[in-house]
Amino acid sequence: MELIQKYFPQLTEVQKYQFNLLQSLYEDWNLKINVVSRKDIDELYLRHVLHSLGIAKIQPFLSGSSILDVGTGGGFPGIPLAILYPDVQFHLVDSIGKKIKVVEEVVAGLEIKNVRATNARVEDVSGKYDFIVSRAVAQMDTFVHWINGKVAKKSNHDRKNGILYLKGGDLTEELKLYPKATVFPLSEIFTEDFYETKSVVHLPLKYKG
Repeated sequence: MELIQKYFPQLTEVQKYQFNLLQSLYEDWNLKINVVSRKDIDELYLRHVLHSLGIAKIQPFLSGSSILDVGTGGGFPGIPLAILYPDVQFHLVDSIGKKIKVVEEVVAGLEIKNVRATNARVEDVSGKYDFIVSRAVAQMDTFVHWINGKVAKKSNHDRKNGILYLKGGDLTEELKLYPKATVFPLSEIFTEDFYETKSVVHLPLKYKG
């Protein structure tokens, strides 16, 4: 928890309580439905929570924004971002039902009201969103295909609407098709060794009606 406050010192008491509660909620649910590896549970804040919040360091979300989290798994990056931005609406989607079950139970335990969870393939989800976030669930070209037509027309942020993708390793080859993509190394924000090869990729996408 100290790790989160190190980089996000302005948290409210409610947010501190909710972030602190994440450990016990995930430990409890992981015993019933295994969605996070044992090692990752032991380092939940380093490997999952802070990693998710890397998106917020690159693109803070304005009140009233709508965010789609694709392939959310156990709720990352959507749940930590939803705690940080209680006035932003988050839609967490995963095709695996047991993972969405965990998301729903963690959201209920945290008593957060700005998250809805859907068990579906993202191609079958309707709606338009300011940003679409994810943690490396597919190669960028596959991901772009999946979320085709889901980006809102009007950009309210300084950065254009589109994808905010948590990725690791050398992305040069993968992003050759996307000259407008910008890579933000998280090693320039977080000093922990875990983030040496981690980045946030912003890919602006045009609205398609």
